[in-house]
Amino acid sequence: MRVLILNGSPRPNGNTKQMIRAFCEGLEEARHEFDELDICRMNVHGCQACEYCHGKGNGQCVQKDDMGKVYHALGEADMLVIASPIYYHGLTGQLKCCIDRFYAALYPKKPMKLAKVAMLLASGDADMYDGAMFSYRGDFLDYLGLEDMGVITAQAYAPDIPAEKIEEIRRFGASL
Repeated sequence: MRVLILNGSPRPNGNTKQMIRAFCEGLEEARHEFDELDICRMNVHGCQACEYCHGKGNGQCVQKDDMGKVYHALGEADMLVIASPIYYHGLTGQLKCCIDRFYAALYPKKPMKLAKVAMLLASGDADMYDGAMFSYRGDFLDYLGLEDMGVITAQAYAPDIPAEKIEEIRRFGASL
C-alpha cells in the first residue's frame, strides 16, 4: 500500500512530527511505501474559487505552485493521512489551504486508487479536536467516501508525547 502523509505542522520537530515519525516506523515495519509532504515548507496558495478546474482546466488548477506535487502524490496514494497540530480548534491554515485545493484534483471524481484515510492530531488540550473532526467526517468520509482507518490524538505539550502514545501510533502504522 502507498500512503500519502500531509504534514500540516509549521514546527519541524514538534509533536506532530513525532507522531509522523512513529507512524512511519510502523509503515516501514509493515513494508508499506509512503510519501510525506511538509505542507508548511511548500509554496501552496489558497483556492481562488475561479472554477477554472471545473471548466476549461478539466481538473487542472490554474495556479502553478507546489500543489502540483500534492496532486501527483494524491494520484499515486492508496491512503491519505492528515497530520496536524490543532490551531484554534482546527487544522493549521497551511494544511487547510492545501485541502481546499483538493477541489481541482477531485474533478470529475477522486483518484481511483485513493480508498482510505486517517488522521494524526496533536493538541495541548484534550477537548480541542471538534473542528478537525468535522472536516475529517465531512471532507474525507462523507464527501469522498474514503474508508475511515482511524484518528489518533495526542494531548501533550511540546516537546514530549508520552512513550506509550508514540508506541500506539507506531503499532497503528504497522497494523495497516
